[in-house]
Amino acid sequence: MRKTHYLPVTADVPVANEKAVAALIRKVIRTALAAEGMTYPCEVNVNLTDDAGIHEINREMRDVDRPTDVLSFPVFDLIPGELPDELDADPGTGLIPLGDMVISMEHAAAQAVEYGHSQKRELAYLVTHSVLHLLGYDHLDEGEQKKQMRAREEAILAELGITRED
Repeated sequence: MRKTHYLPVTADVPVANEKAVAALIRKVIRTALAAEGMTYPCEVNVNLTDDAGIHEINREMRDVDRPTDVLSFPVFDLIPGELPDELDADPGTGLIPLGDMVISMEHAAAQAVEYGHSQKRELAYLVTHSVLHLLGYDHLDEGEQKKQMRAREEAILAELGITRED
């Protein structure tokens, strides 16, 4: 039985400083899971791609014909604050499979420029955003759900010491 999270990060495009990027992604995922009270060992699969790759996935999986910054594919249909438990773990690995995230590194770089902060900050934000989606958060409405999700994102990034100025 595994006692730690399993967080594989793969890239289907060249990624500058790939080891450092993967380490940042894993740190953000661990911090976000801990901040949300997820104490059981989980699996989150991360794929780094470009706009063409995420566009294809978005079209195939969501019938949305455009690229985006990040896609999240949760295993569970949760609501914020509701967490899977050890009964949801894969018996072979002892891990709770939370789902997959796909990040367009190309989109992340462009958004970092657009928003005037570092690529590190943008990547950390996208990873945090995706983890919250895997845990049931949503922002489709422009009301309370979105405000709740944004507040959690900012709290997690603050815990990581990553600010908008980074």
